[in-house]
Amino acid sequence: MRSGTAFTQGLRQAVGDGPAWTVEAVRQVRYHVVSSDGLFEPGNTALLDGCPDVPMRRGERRLVVIDENVDVLYGARVREWFAAHGIEAAVVPLRADETVKQWDAVSRVVDAMNDFGIDRRREPVLAIGGGVLTDIVGFAASLYRRGTPYIRIPTTLIGLVDAGVGVKTGVNYERGKNRLGTYAPATATFLDRTFLRSLPFRHVSNGLAEILKMALIRSEDLFRLLEEHGPAVRADRFQGTTPELAAASDAIVAEAIHLMLEELQPNLWESELERCVDYGHTFSPTLEMHALPELLHGEAVVIDMALTTAMATLRGDVTAAQADRIHSVIRGLGLPAWNDVLHDTALLEDALRDTVRHRDGRQRLPLPMGIGRHRFVNDVTPGELRDAADLLWERHRAAEPAAAALSRVPEQVGA
Repeated sequence: MRSGTAFTQGLRQAVGDGPAWTVEAVRQVRYHVVSSDGLFEPGNTALLDGCPDVPMRRGERRLVVIDENVDVLYGARVREWFAAHGIEAAVVPLRADETVKQWDAVSRVVDAMNDFGIDRRREPVLAIGGGVLTDIVGFAASLYRRGTPYIRIPTTLIGLVDAGVGVKTGVNYERGKNRLGTYAPATATFLDRTFLRSLPFRHVSNGLAEILKMALIRSEDLFRLLEEHGPAVRADRFQGTTPELAAASDAIVAEAIHLMLEELQPNLWESELERCVDYGHTFSPTLEMHALPELLHGEAVVIDMALTTAMATLRGDVTAAQADRIHSVIRGLGLPAWNDVLHDTALLEDALRDTVRHRDGRQRLPLPMGIGRHRFVNDVTPGELRDAADLLWERHRAAEPAAAALSRVPEQVGA
C-alpha cells in the first residue's frame, strides 16, 4: 500500500475513484557560446580546453560533420589540427544548403553516427558549417539515442549571430520551413570569425539581415553602428583589418549576440509566443520556400522586415524619415527589400494564416515602433497587406537604379 507515501516535490497522486498521478519536472539547461578566432591554427587549444563541459583529450575520438564546401577550403587544416593534438577524427563531408535541408540529410548524419559507434555520453559530434549544416546535425544528434551531445562551429555570419546561439534544430518538410525539428541546445558553440574570410559577400549580407533584425526591434545603438559602419565591415568580412574596423566588427557581433541571448534565455522553449525575435519571420518562411532557391534565409527575412516596416509606416508607428533610414541601411548592407513574390498577396495571406496556426490562434506579429522598439499586433487585414505591399513596390521602383548599381559590385571570394 502506498497511500501514505510522501512524494518528492513535483509528483502528486490524485484522490479519486482510481489512481492518477501528475508529474512536474524542470529541465536544467546549460550551454556555452565561446569566441576564439583561428580555432584550427596549430597553437589554438580552445576546442580542447575552452569549454569545461566538453573537453577533448589526446587519444580520444570525434565524429566531425563538415559542410562539403567548407571541407574544400578548410578540410585539410581541420584534419591536421586533430592529428596534431592526438584526436582520432572521422570527418564526414555533407552537402548542406536549403534545397537539401530535408530528412535524407538527417538520415545520413544518423548513419554516420551509427557507423562511428558513438559513445553518446563522452563523444559529442562536431558540426562545422553554416546554419543549415548545424541545424541538420543538431536535429540528428537530438534524435540519436534520444539525445547525443553536439558542438557547433558555425562558418557563416548567420551561423555566428543567429543559428549558432539558439536551441532550435530542424529541416524543411514539403513546402514547410523547418517543419520538422527539436529544441536541442549544443553543449557549446565556438565562434571563429576567420571563417568569414572566404564567405561570398552575399552570404555576409545574409547574416547582416539577422543583425539588422535585432537592431530594428531592440537597439537603436546597434542600428547606428550598422548605419555608420555596416558597408565597411561587410566589405572587410568582419576581419577587423584596421583598428576602426576591428572595433566596429567586435561591437556589432557582440551586441547582436547579446541581444539575441537576452531574448532567448528566459523563453528557450517558446512557451511565451510573443517573441520579438520573430520579427521578420512572419511572412519570410513562406516567401523563402516559395521562391527557393532564389532567396537566402536572411534575404527573405529582410524582405519581410521591409514589408512590415511599410505596414508600420501606414499605421504611423514609423515615420517616413525613419523608413528612409531603414531602407538606406538595407541597401548599404547589400540586401534586397523587394521580391516579385510579394505581388502575390494571396500568398502573403496564406503566410499570415500559417503564422496564426503556429502562434496559437493569434497573429502576435511584431512591428517596429520607430527604430529600436516594437509592439505586437493581432489585427492585420488582407487589405493592409495589399496596401503595405503596394507602398513597398513604389519605394522599390523609385530605388531601382541604386539597387541595380549595387548589384553590379563584383563578387570576391577570399582564400
